Amino acid sequence: MGNEINPVIDQWYQYVDGGELMRVVAIDKAEGLIEIQKFDGNIEELDEEAWGELDIQLAEPPEDWTGPYDDADLDEQGESMQSELISDWRLPVDNTESAEEQWDEIPTLNENQALGDGASTVTKG
Repeated sequence: MGNEINPVIDQWYQYVDGGELMRVVAIDKAEGLIEIQKFDGNIEELDEEAWGELDIQLAEPPEDWTGPYDDADLDEQGESMQSELISDWRLPVDNTESAEEQWDEIPTLNENQALGDGASTVTKG
């Protein structure tokens, strides 16, 4: 049957026959290629002609988007811990000091401490 739907990255689509979900993950306009990821995780590359022949319709993102990520850990509330980890790296780190502050805290050694216990300096006389 075919479609006149333009592919959009991260948009979900569903086969009209009620089949599986898929989303567009990449578009290479120069090569005329569209990369899709099916809900089960399989990735396929289609040319524009093959895309136009798909009998698909726009779809809402699935409630459980982790389908292709079978090993995604869920916390007690059923939320993905991966998304929590991803957002954590954006938070500021507590107790940070500038490099200058850290340098100022390095203790200075006197000459005898620098040479070690029992060492003596050599002087020409």
